[in-house]
Amino acid sequence: MDEVLTHAFWVGLAKIIGVNIVLSGDNAVVIALAARSLPAKQQKLAIFWGAGAAIVLRIILTVFAVALLTLPWLKLIGAVLLLWIGVKLLIPEAEGENVDPSDSLIAAIKTILIADLVMSLDNVIAVAAAAGGSLTLLILGLAISIPLVIFGSTLLLKLMERWPVIITLGAALLGFVAGEMAVTDPAIGGWVKATFTYVNEKPMIGGISLEPVCGAIGALFVWAVGTWLARRKSAAAAPAPGEVRVPDSAPER
Repeated sequence: MDEVLTHAFWVGLAKIIGVNIVLSGDNAVVIALAARSLPAKQQKLAIFWGAGAAIVLRIILTVFAVALLTLPWLKLIGAVLLLWIGVKLLIPEAEGENVDPSDSLIAAIKTILIADLVMSLDNVIAVAAAAGGSLTLLILGLAISIPLVIFGSTLLLKLMERWPVIITLGAALLGFVAGEMAVTDPAIGGWVKATFTYVNEKPMIGGISLEPVCGAIGALFVWAVGTWLARRKSAAAAPAPGEVRVPDSAPER
C-alpha cells in the first residue's frame, strides 16, 4: 500500500498507460479483424473477452519476458503463426455456411489470443521497463489499458464496415510485425551479423534497416497469399456458366 503513495509509483503508472496506448494499436486491429464476421452481440462478447484475456496474457508474459525473448526459434515460430493468421483473416467466410454462433465466438477469441501472444513478445519488454520491476504497477497499468483496446477495436469494426480496405491493411500489419519479428530471432542472429552491415547496432541492407524491409516482405506475403486464396474460394463457390443452384431450403415441386 505504501508503494501507491509514492511519486515514483504514479510516474511509472503514467508511463505504463502511455506505452499501452502506443502498443495497443496492433492488438485492436487483430481483435476487430477476428470479430468482424460475428453478429453484433457476438462481436461485443468477442471484443470484451478477447481484450480482457489478451491483457491477462500480457501480464503473464511480462513476468517471463526477458527469458522468453532469449529462446531461439520462438520468434520464428511466432512469425509463422502471425503470417498464417494474417492470411486466414483475408479469406472470407462462405455465405450460407451453417456455423454455430458460439463456435464462431470461441474461434474468434482463440484467434485473438494466439495473435496477441505472438505480438506481445516484443511489446512486453517496453511495458516491463516502464513498470520498473513493480508487479503491482504492471498489473494495474495493464488493467487500465483494457478500455483502450476495447474502444479501439469497436471503432475499427465500424470503420471496416464502411471501408473494407482496412481489413486488408490490418492483415498486412500482421505480416509486417511477423517479418520484423522473424529477423530478430536469436537462432539466426549469427547469420544476420555475418551477412549484413551494421550501423548503430542495426543490420542494414542497401542503406535501409533490415527489420522494416523484412516487415514489408511479410506484409506483401500476407496480402498476396491471402488475396489469392480468397479469389480461389470465391471462384469455387460461384456457380458454373449455365448452372442454376437451388437453395437447400427450396420446397420440392
